[in-house]
Amino acid sequence: MRFLNDIRKYRKYIVYAAKAQLRSEVSNSYFDWLWWILEPFGLMIVYAIVFGTIFGATEKYFTIFIFSGNAMWGFFSKSIVSSVRMIKSNETTISQVYLPKIVLVLVELFVNAYKMSICFGIVLVMLFIYRVPITWRVIFLVPIFAVFFILIYGCCLIVMHIGVFIDDLAYVINISLNMLMYISGLFYSFDRFEEPYRMILQTANPFAFLMTSMRQVLLYSQNPDYIWLLVWFGISLIIAAFGTQLIYKNENNYVKVI
Repeated sequence: MRFLNDIRKYRKYIVYAAKAQLRSEVSNSYFDWLWWILEPFGLMIVYAIVFGTIFGATEKYFTIFIFSGNAMWGFFSKSIVSSVRMIKSNETTISQVYLPKIVLVLVELFVNAYKMSICFGIVLVMLFIYRVPITWRVIFLVPIFAVFFILIYGCCLIVMHIGVFIDDLAYVINISLNMLMYISGLFYSFDRFEEPYRMILQTANPFAFLMTSMRQVLLYSQNPDYIWLLVWFGISLIIAAFGTQLIYKNENNYVKVI
């Protein structure tokens, strides 16, 4: 109930703060918001050349395969990295007025979600250019991204809490994200692995599962794995509830620590 009350009370602040952060990011840039497209688009070209041409990737619609996956990875990695020092970077604000610390995470998630939505707008154009058939299965994108958002929200809260007390967490997070990127199927499909390795690699890693599910319904007109989607939905709710409770329980101590 406290979480719902805070969301209702601070919803206007969350929207305003997200818009202000988006404007500040491009205020001194010549290309403004185009950088939100140019960055993932540039990475897509690099990955497409390296993995598509040099290493001979065989995934169908490989350009869209890379671009859509990189859009999800950008949302995930940027949200996690920014959460490490989120309390300390907002020290002035939280030391002067009370602000639920979960609001800081929600603002960052909305900022990164907006950037990701722009990338997926480009994906829609690419689907038309490559003449990818769109079927009714795209409706599964709603639960897939819902689970994705809830999971990252919970992980960001936990990382934000630990980051208050451990300064070196940022280095650990960066190394861990680099390792996770290469085992999550960002550049390849898990279909190239034999069972049971394919199942283990694809379902044990929530990011790999959700990204693979997104590609299945968007590019290849396949149904996602309903059971594992429900499993990760339940796990995501538990992580989000745990992270929310952790922040509420300790948020009065953060100012003392920093």
